[in-house]
Amino acid sequence: MQVSVESGEGLKRKLTVQVPSERVDEQVEKKLREMRGQVRLQGFRPGKVPMKVVAKRYGPQVRGEVLDEVVRSTYAEALEQEALRPAGTPDIQPLAVEEGKDLEYEASFEVIPDIEVQGIDSIELTRPAVDIETADVDRILERLRKQHAEYSSVKRAAKKGDQVTIDFKGQVDGKDFEGNEGEDVPVPLGEGQMPEPFEEQLVGMKAGDEKTLEYTFPEGFPDASIAGKVAEFAVTMKKVESPKLPKADDAFAEKLGIEGGIAALRERINDSLEREREQAVRTRVKNQVMDALISKNNIELPQALLDGEIDQLRQQTKERMRQAGAGDDEPDLPADQFEQEASRRVALGLLVNEIVRSNNIELEPERMQQALQRVASGYEQPEQVMQYYLQNQEMMQSLQLQVMEDQVVDWVMERAQVTDKPMSLDALTSGVEDEANAEA
Repeated sequence: MQVSVESGEGLKRKLTVQVPSERVDEQVEKKLREMRGQVRLQGFRPGKVPMKVVAKRYGPQVRGEVLDEVVRSTYAEALEQEALRPAGTPDIQPLAVEEGKDLEYEASFEVIPDIEVQGIDSIELTRPAVDIETADVDRILERLRKQHAEYSSVKRAAKKGDQVTIDFKGQVDGKDFEGNEGEDVPVPLGEGQMPEPFEEQLVGMKAGDEKTLEYTFPEGFPDASIAGKVAEFAVTMKKVESPKLPKADDAFAEKLGIEGGIAALRERINDSLEREREQAVRTRVKNQVMDALISKNNIELPQALLDGEIDQLRQQTKERMRQAGAGDDEPDLPADQFEQEASRRVALGLLVNEIVRSNNIELEPERMQQALQRVASGYEQPEQVMQYYLQNQEMMQSLQLQVMEDQVVDWVMERAQVTDKPMSLDALTSGVEDEANAEA
């Protein structure tokens, strides 16, 4: 087999492969002989069909199959021989496929760039140091009490903390839109069920009041037809209810299915907050590591990988839009809308893969098991969730990628400059960087 490589612009490569005709002919003959024992043709006993007849009848089909197999196998051999790492699927064009002549084809593709990860030792990371305080547990307990409050109608104006029931109908530019109306819709004020600017205009209304509210949809709203536009909502206040919270006692814990009373409930909350803290710290540090890798390593990106990532982001966005009520006939989203995020993802993928490859980092089964348990712990039947993951190759691959990224983060942290920064749980989970701002 003869192989030649031609370098094109940037990361483009053209591989020309010539395979001796004997290699193809031998495989064709082998397949035809294997078929001969199975072929059944009228006038011949099973297994006794002459080879010339088998070749005439099935030769072109078998040759086509063999050519496909030889191209696939020799392409892989050529890549290994030339130490090339392709990015994406190659464009393969046959140059010579005639019987009796050497097989020749061209394969055009981009290659993964040679990367030497820079700046690991100079990375500075801030790791949140967070203690779970009694006030944190109290806050979650209060939230649980609110979720199980009993409401009673009041004649006064609605205020934050109340639950109101409304009818509403909205229009943009005098026209209806998807999901623009509702009847007897309960809205707990201050819980974020509806956008805050909308809820704020419900405060002060009494049962029986009618009011026209204005709300401006965000620029990035999934329904592009109303994104960034002002809607007018005709609202009727049907009911205003005041909450009566249950006491935080043993009976409340029992109502929630917790054995051991209020002390056991508080312990359960504390354990949950510790898991939340660990996840939030991991996420904070991981984001810093990924940002640092990007800023310290400027690499050329294969267009094939960028196009694939853009397409994936586009499909994910369209799916979210469909779930939000957008129709299937929405115009295709422009590629430049996703280019920046796609570039970041592709660059990080290449950098992480290079760190893994050049440092022989292997997936740790124990960490994989822990990650699987962590995912499953958020469901009522964790064992079933774990089994579902184990039986779903795509989901397992996604989880493996997350675990490998976590291992790379740990590898970077061992070599970077890490400073622990005291922080409250509220500041950590709200994304506030400055503790003073978090407490203000």
